[in-house]
Amino acid sequence: MSYFVTGGTGFIGQNLIPLLLARRGTVYVLVRPGSLERLEQLKSRWGRAARKIVPVTGDLTRPFLGITPAQRKKLQGKITHVFHLAAIYDLKADAAAQEAANIKGTTHAVRFAEAVAAKHFHHVSSIAAAGLYPGTFTEDMFDEAIGLENPYFRTKHDSEGIVRQKCSIPWRIYRPGIVVGDSRTGEIDKIDGPYYFFKLIQKMRRAMPAWMPAIGIEGGRINIVPVDYVVEAMNYLAHKQGLDGRCFHLTDPKPKRIGEVLNLFAEAAHAPQMSMRVDARLFNFIPGAIKQGLLMLPPIRRISRQIFKDLGMPPDVLQFVNYPTRFDSRETQKALKRSGIKVPRLDDYAWRLWDYWERHLDPDLFIDRSLRGHVNGKIVVVTGGSSGIGEATALMMARAGARVAIVARDETKLAATVRQIAEEGGEARSFSADLTDMEACDAVIERIEAEMGHVEILVNNAGRSIRRAISASYDRFHDFERCMQLNYFGSLRLIMKVLPGMAKKHHGHIINISSIGVLSNAPRFSAYVSSKAALDSFSRCAAAEFSDAGVHFTTINMPLVRTPMIAPTKIYENLPTITPDEAAVMVKQAVIYKPQRIATRLGIFAQVLHAVAPKVSEIVMNSAFRMFPDSAAAKGVKDHQHAATQEQLAFASLMRGIHW
Repeated sequence: MSYFVTGGTGFIGQNLIPLLLARRGTVYVLVRPGSLERLEQLKSRWGRAARKIVPVTGDLTRPFLGITPAQRKKLQGKITHVFHLAAIYDLKADAAAQEAANIKGTTHAVRFAEAVAAKHFHHVSSIAAAGLYPGTFTEDMFDEAIGLENPYFRTKHDSEGIVRQKCSIPWRIYRPGIVVGDSRTGEIDKIDGPYYFFKLIQKMRRAMPAWMPAIGIEGGRINIVPVDYVVEAMNYLAHKQGLDGRCFHLTDPKPKRIGEVLNLFAEAAHAPQMSMRVDARLFNFIPGAIKQGLLMLPPIRRISRQIFKDLGMPPDVLQFVNYPTRFDSRETQKALKRSGIKVPRLDDYAWRLWDYWERHLDPDLFIDRSLRGHVNGKIVVVTGGSSGIGEATALMMARAGARVAIVARDETKLAATVRQIAEEGGEARSFSADLTDMEACDAVIERIEAEMGHVEILVNNAGRSIRRAISASYDRFHDFERCMQLNYFGSLRLIMKVLPGMAKKHHGHIINISSIGVLSNAPRFSAYVSSKAALDSFSRCAAAEFSDAGVHFTTINMPLVRTPMIAPTKIYENLPTITPDEAAVMVKQAVIYKPQRIATRLGIFAQVLHAVAPKVSEIVMNSAFRMFPDSAAAKGVKDHQHAATQEQLAFASLMRGIHW
C-alpha cells in the first residue's frame, strides 16, 4: 500500500504521516523545493520509518501539482491513497492566495490523482465549508451552506465542491473543527483559532490578580478538536471499507460556548476568570448600518486596528464570537465506534495548549529584545551624560553600537565618559552646552546634526532637583524658575529642534526622564515635580499629535536613583535607592518597546490612590513630610544631619523609590 500526501510538512500532515508510515507503506510527499529542508528535519523526528518517505517536488498552484509527465508515468498505478491536505488555513490570508491554494490546488490534486490512477482520494476540508449556517449542519449537507462572503469560508466550500462534482475516483471528505495542538503535548506550529485570544488572557493576567473576577463575553459554541484526534480518526476512516462518497465531521459532539473556552484557558494561564459574561448577541440589536458607519470613522478604524495589532488578532476572528453553526457528527462517531478513538475533553488538555503556546509561540518571544537590534548605528543624544543616569545610559547605548552624542556642561567629565566609551570600542562625541540657555540648546543640536547626522533618539536626562519645603521657599522663587528653565524649557527646546527632522523622516523617539514624584505628589519637591509634570504633560500632548507620524514619546517616571543630584540630602545615604545602571535598564526598555510611559508598580499605585482616594493619598504624603526633615543644605546650614531613624527606614523601605 502506498500513499501520496500534499501538505505533508504542514501541521496536520506532519502528524498524519507517522501514522501512515506505521502501516509500512511508501509515502510520497509533495514538497516545494524550498520545503525540502523542512521535510528532512521532520524525517529525523520520525526515525527509521522515515526511510519509506519519497519526496516529490512540485507546486500546488500548477496543473497536475507541477509534477512532470515522466514523474506521473512513474507513479501510475502505484498510489493507493491520495491525501490532499495542502491548503491555506488562515483567516489573515488574502483572497487571491486562498483561491490559488484552496480552489486551484484542489483541482490540480484531483487531476493528478486521476492521472496516476489512484484508488482513493481523501480531501481535508473544514467546518468553514458550512459558512455561517444558522442551526445544525449534518455530514450529508453541502449546498445548504450560507454566509460564504469571507474568502476563507468560500474557498473551503468551493474546493470541497470540486471533489464532490469533478473527482472521478472514489473520494472521502473530512471536515475538522478548529484544530488545536496535540492533547498529549500541546504542540502546534502556528497561531490560529482560540490561540488568537491567548494574548488578551496574558495581558489580563499581568494586569490583575487571578482571584479578581473579570468581565468577558458569551457567544456561540466553538468547535475545537486536537490534532491527534483529527489524524487518528482520518487514518482509521480512510482505511475502513465501505465509506466512499461520504463526508465526516471530525468535531466535538459537545462543543463549549466561547465564554467557557476562554475561561478554561484563563484558568490554565492563572489569569482572572471571566465571571460576568455579556452575551454578544446583544450587539445584534444595533442596526448593521450604524455599526458599519462607526467602523468607517477614521479614529474608530485606527483604534480598532491598534487593538487588534496589540493582541495579534485578525478582525475576522470576531465572526466566531456569535458562531451560529453546530455540527452533527453522529455518523462519524458511529464509524469510529470500535476504534477506541474519541475526542479528548478540552478541560483535560487546555493547560497543555497554553503551556506550549507561552513557551514556544507567544509573539513576545520573537521580539528583538537586544538593545543592539534597536540602536546599532543610530544617532542617540543623551543629555546630562557626564554622570549618573546619563553616563550609565550613554555607556549602555555605545556598547550596543549606537553613535552617541553626550551633552553636559562639564567638559572634563564629558571627556572622561567619551574616553571610556572609546576604550570599550564604542563611538561617542561630547558636546558642552548649558541647557538653561535656549540659544545654546538650538546650537548644540545644530552641531550634533552637522557633525554626526540626523538625531534618531533623544534622551532628555539633564535635570535639576531641589528638595525644600514650600514654607522654606517663600523668598526663593528662583528655585522654581531654575527647575523650570532646565527641566522643562531646556528639554522642550531640544525636542522642538529635533522634531521637524524626525517627522520628516517618519522615524524618531524622544525619551524624557521624569520622576516618580509626579505620580506620588512628593512633598518638598514642589519645584522639581512641577517642572517634570509640565514635561510629562507636553509629552502626552505631543504623542497624540505625532502618533501617525512615526515619532514616539516615552516618559520614564524614575524612582529615586543614587546620583550626585541627591548627594546633598545625607539621609538618602541610608535609604533604599536604585543604581544608575538599573535606571539605564529602564531607558533600554523604553527604546525596545516604545511605550508612552514606564513607571514602577509603586508609582502607578500612588497615582491610582490619588485618583480614587485623594484625601488618603494626602494624609500618607503629609505623614512622610513630617517624618523626614529638610536637609542641612536646604536649610542653608552646615550642622550635622543625624542618621535615619528605624521609623524612617521602615517607611522608606515600604515606599521604596519615592522621594522624601
